[in-house]
Amino acid sequence: MLVDTGLQESPRHVCHHRQSEGGCADCKVRPISVCSVLTLPELEELESLSQHLVLEKGHALFGQDEPAGYVYNVIEGALRLTRLLPDGRRQVMGFALPGDFLGLALQDRFSVSAEALTSLKTCRFERRAFTGLVQAKPHLLRSLHDRAGYELTLAQDQMLLLGRRTAEEKVASFLLSLRERYARTGRTSVTLELPMGRQDMADHLGLTIETVSRMLTRLDRQHAVLLVPGGVRLLDLAKLESLSAN
Repeated sequence: MLVDTGLQESPRHVCHHRQSEGGCADCKVRPISVCSVLTLPELEELESLSQHLVLEKGHALFGQDEPAGYVYNVIEGALRLTRLLPDGRRQVMGFALPGDFLGLALQDRFSVSAEALTSLKTCRFERRAFTGLVQAKPHLLRSLHDRAGYELTLAQDQMLLLGRRTAEEKVASFLLSLRERYARTGRTSVTLELPMGRQDMADHLGLTIETVSRMLTRLDRQHAVLLVPGGVRLLDLAKLESLSAN
């Protein structure tokens, strides 16, 4: 495994090499990641290309318009993906969770910034080396295509979310979507962790922070959710699904 040597000196990164306990074969996000299709020998080959990085909350994994020289697999934590618009406004494009791959687009530079919302663990792969591995393994390429299809579905859902829905419908849909994404990682608790702040939610949903707060309070008063420190408890899924389907 390679040793990470440059990121510690960057003022935006607080990363260091972290040897995995059991290697890629024992990675807890492997079943939901693109590397799930690889055999044990292939996983050893993949691990030889990887760097295990730790990033502190509030620091950037990469910035918008930076050269896209690496791809990343999120192991633990959450990231906020943002794009700075020409007029200076910030758009939150989405949130990366365990199992998500970042940097797979064909552009030479990152189109978004990725900032840690929590303590973060990620595998980093030099993009050219990872591309070479993918080209040699068609089943890995198919897995990447499946991942791209999943991300396209999320993007389409986001377009619908920003369309003709009311503020209450947007917030309900966001909570259910996050619940579904957590379920993919095996997290099925009725208490939904919200590592992103309400301003992040507002910038993602095309609302103001005041509106997001008001809609969460309304859902709480309707007993659809219960606001708790760090998240919400989903009390009435039928109510939320009814709102989300409109």
